[in-house]
Amino acid sequence: MKYKKMLCAACIALGISLMIAGVATKDYENVFRKAALICYECIGIG
Repeated sequence: MKYKKMLCAACIALGISLMIAGVATKDYENVFRKAALICYECIGIG
């Protein structure tokens, strides 16, 4: 039980640190651009 809590806390900490790293390097702009292009292709605009 103790290891489950430690593993959960480690996963949450890793996720938060990766989100911070992505925002710091502005990777969210690429992700948003790709998501917008895929959506435009799906509805036939792009």
